Formats: sequence, C-alpha cells, structure tokens
Amino acid sequence: MKILVVGAGAVGGYFGARLVQAGRDVDFLVRPARAELLRRKGMVLRGVDGGVETVPVTPVTADRLGADYDLVVLAVKSYGFDAALKDAAPAVGPDTVVLPFLNGMRHVDALVERFGADRVYGGVAMVMTRLGAEGEIVEVGRMGRLIYGPLSEHPVVAPSDVHAALDTGSYAASLTGSVRQELWNKWVFLAALGACTCLMRAPIGPINSAPGGQEFTSGMFAEAIAVATAAGYPPGQDALDRADAFVADTTATTTTSMYWDLTQGNPVEADQIIGDLVARGRELGVPTPLFSLAYTSLSAYSAARA
Repeated sequence: MKILVVGAGAVGGYFGARLVQAGRDVDFLVRPARAELLRRKGMVLRGVDGGVETVPVTPVTADRLGADYDLVVLAVKSYGFDAALKDAAPAVGPDTVVLPFLNGMRHVDALVERFGADRVYGGVAMVMTRLGAEGEIVEVGRMGRLIYGPLSEHPVVAPSDVHAALDTGSYAASLTGSVRQELWNKWVFLAALGACTCLMRAPIGPINSAPGGQEFTSGMFAEAIAVATAAGYPPGQDALDRADAFVADTTATTTTSMYWDLTQGNPVEADQIIGDLVARGRELGVPTPLFSLAYTSLSAYSAARA
C-alpha cells in the first residue's frame, strides 16, 4: 500500500516515521522548506527518555503529486485543514481513501462532501508529542495510539488492508466499526479540558483545587456531554467515569495541546474544537454558556494575535 502523510508535525511526523521504520511505503507532503530540512536531516524523534532517532524519509511537495496513493493520511492542525486539503486533493484518486487525524468533527463533514463517504475513514490519534525548535518531534509523554474505521459500509479500500498498513506494533492500532462515536468521545474530552485549561490558564489539578474549580470543570464536561448526547453519540460509562476522575483530581498537571499553543503565543484550534461545539449545541437546542465564554476568550486571543 502506498501512503501519503500530509503534514510532518507532532502527529504526522511521529506516526509517519513509525510507519517508515516498519517498512511501509510512505511519502510526506510538506512545504518546500520543510521538505529541504527532511532531505538533509531526516525525521528526528526525541524520546521522552532523551534518546534520539533519525529516520530517513521521502518528502514531496504539492506540485509533484499524482493520484497513485492508496491511503492519504491527513495529520495537520485543524486551522490548516483547508490548505492541506487543497494541496493533497491531486493525490486522491478513485481508489484512494482519506484518513484524517484532526480534532473535532467539522473536517469529517467536509471530506465526505468532497470525496464521498466511501473514500473517507475517520481517525483518532492519541500521542504526547510537540514540534521542537529545529523541526524535531519531541515526545513529552508515553502515549501512542491510533483508532480508525470506515464511514461507509463499502469503502474503496478494505478496512483489513488499512489496518494491516497502520498496525506496525510500535504503537497501539485499533480498527473500529463505530468511528464516529470514537471521534465524539475524543472531542468531548479534548474540548472540555481545552476550554477549562485555556480559560483558566492552568492545568486541570490547580483548577479543581481553586474555589469553585470542581463545579466549573464539572459544568464544562456536562455541556460537552449534553451536546454529544443530543447529536446521537452519548459517551459510554467508561467515558463518563473518566470525566468524573478528571473533575475529582486536584493534583494532575494535565493540559492540552491547545493550552500549550496558547501559552506559547501560537495559533489555536478555537473554531474547530470549541466554536464548532458551541454551534452544534445551538443547532440542537443545548445551552453551552461555559463553552461560549471560552470561545469568546480564545477568539479575543486570536484577534489580538493577528
């Protein structure tokens, strides 16, 4: 199977490098400057234990793409989705499936509208990595898992073939028949934790330790769960228990990538993670006052940054 990974950042770079190490046929669609860096230095992975791996990879730029890929993996920040889709579209032929590992749900709707459900999979990536100052992938915690599955009963590439390509043994890989539920499960947690930590400018433990903190965190989770439930994807009991554990934890240093980007002065995925949840809640008649406040705060940050 020939694979195109769109993006070589903290997610695409990490999982793409693991695919290369496992002998998969992988190209990386990147910008010209990133392509030159990867040609010279390879994909550099810095482990949580300080170890360094250098993986030779094949970068390509948008002007050199052809529709000869079986699997196109989209692994970019949500605010870069439109540009990435435009660049990657020439690689998507009639027998190609697109597998996005982005946050939220908006991108899934856009891909299905563009390519049809039979050429789109859904995907959830869980990894604790960041892009370093010199373009290296920095692992900041031990976590690596992919969950994926088709959105159609008759995808143009069989689920077993996609799973065989992605299951390298170097991270957990799971094929699911209910990928939309998995996407909503992640969105609920990511949105609630992101909204909490970004609005309060603190990890979840100190928030819960503050006066009114646990009520605030509980309220944020309750809003996210209510939207998911109204949309037809209520989190299961395991997910609800996990939410309760986060609300009760007064010592955890847990944050999110959105919090990291905010504190570093970077662009944030406010529209896709927070704003879209608020919009869907409005459409479904679910009040989201806490999420609305978080979205206003993040939107103000983005406007000031611009």
